[in-house]
Formats: sequence, C-alpha cells, structure tokens
Amino acid sequence: MRFSVYQQSQAGGRATNQDRMGYCFTRESLLLLLADGMGGHSHGELAATLTLQTMGSLFQKAATLTVADPSAFLDELIYSAHLALHRYRSQHRLAETPRTTIVACLVQEGKAQWAHCGDSRLYWLRSGRILARTTDHSHVEKLVAMGRLSPHQRMQHPDRNKLYNCLGAPSLPIITQSSVNALNAGDQLLLCSDGLWGSIPEHELAYRLSARPLEEAVPEMVRSAVQIGGKNGDNVTALALTWLGADIETGGGTFVTEGLPPNRVITSIQSAPQDATIAEKDRSGAQAIEQAMAHIRLADQKT
Repeated sequence: MRFSVYQQSQAGGRATNQDRMGYCFTRESLLLLLADGMGGHSHGELAATLTLQTMGSLFQKAATLTVADPSAFLDELIYSAHLALHRYRSQHRLAETPRTTIVACLVQEGKAQWAHCGDSRLYWLRSGRILARTTDHSHVEKLVAMGRLSPHQRMQHPDRNKLYNCLGAPSLPIITQSSVNALNAGDQLLLCSDGLWGSIPEHELAYRLSARPLEEAVPEMVRSAVQIGGKNGDNVTALALTWLGADIETGGGTFVTEGLPPNRVITSIQSAPQDATIAEKDRSGAQAIEQAMAHIRLADQKT
C-alpha cells in the first residue's frame, strides 16, 4: 500500500476537546477511526478515547496482513466498543454510560469500506468531487431526507445536535455500512466531526482537500472551522487520506508498506489500559447480538 495521511484536532470554543482520531495499519490493511464524544452526556472524551483504544486493539489482533471479513469486522468493532463503554460504567459506578459517535473505515486490497454511528462523517472524493458520504443518524437529517427541511437549513435548526444513534446508549447501536468501493490513485477519504462539516460547506471541503497537499489542506480547514465557530464553536477534527498508485511519487507524510514485516502493526492510537481492552469473551457477546441488530436495522428502515 501507498498512501498519505494527515490528522489534526482543535478544541475550538470548548473548554475540552472530546474528539479523538487515529489510524493503524499492517503491510496490507489500514484502519481509520474518528470519534466525537457527546458533550451532552458525562465523560464524552473518555467515551471517544476508549472507543478508539478498543477498536485499535481489535485491529491488532485481527489484522494478520488483512482482515478476513471486512463487513463482519466493522460490525464487531462497533459492537465491542459499545460493550466496553457499558462495562466501564459498571466497573467505575458511573451514573450513566459515556457516549460517542464513531466512523470507521477499513482499506485493503485497494478497496475501502466504512461504517458509522452518529453524525461524524466520512467523505470519499475523487478529483475534488464527492463520490459518497455517510448519512447522519440525526433528527435533522431525517427531516432533510423526507423533504421537510432543506440542506441549507440544517445548521440553523434547533434540533441539529439531536442524534438517535450512538455508542453507549441503553439500546444497541444501529450500524450503517457502505458497500465495498474500489479506490483509484489520487482518491481521498476524509473523516471529520461535525465541528468541521458544520462550519465549511461540502463543496469547499472537497476543493480545499484536493487543491493542496494534506499537510497544508487539513490544518487550514481546521483553522477555518475554528474561526467560523468562534467562542461558542465546537471541537474540530479531521483525518484525511490520499490513496497513491505505484507510479505516483512519494513525498513527506507518505507511507509505503511493502517493506513491513507480516506481523508488524503501525498505530497512532494510544494503547488501552488493561480494564479497557476487549477480552475474547466480548467477541461472543457481539456475535450474540447480531440477530437482534438485524431486527433493529429493519425497524429503522421501515421508520
């Protein structure tokens, strides 16, 4: 694999930064993660941190060069993080379970597949054009989909921060997965929190990301969003990747994985403490709720 990656996060107008992002990869597989801890609930930054630690730990166990079943693995990542948050609440006797959004993307064999819960987004771009993006699990997004609200009214709506899906809620998370998408050389993936996409229009995000190298474009977008948000602005976080073909020259910030040993995992995610890692018994727990999740997805689709 050959790719460039750059990430940055700022607190904006908030006292604390509850966003977390990170990536990890083997010689032939790459996982991108971004979580936005929910500030309306206690310990949002803990929820985002624990979610990334849990998922990074699972990737290191599962990615023997590649992940055998990407779709099942993305489900397992999200279920396992959800269970870890509830276990943490029980162990530490918290009044409520910490909650967070999540968007996760797995890239291997030149193909990308992603899953999300909440309103942290992923954009897939080609030559400055948006090919696809995730659909927010929010009340406002449902109104837009039903034609009762225009996309331009989204950020002015009083319920714009109300989500119906996240990790850590009493009910199981509803996971929305993409199809498997083949990446062309030069394609870009942008994972971001609502502090970024809520401040800068989509077409500007696409243009800015494609017009300059990632190490210039990402900080510039984050700074702009922080300035637009002002003293009451949200946390702003972006994690961007450019997929590179074999004939594209590599430069600063570029990873070439061909020389990595088969068992080597590179990660930017801090290791989890012992009581926060996912034990093998949680794998069976995640598998046991798969059937229940199928019913929940069906009910959501009907709604």
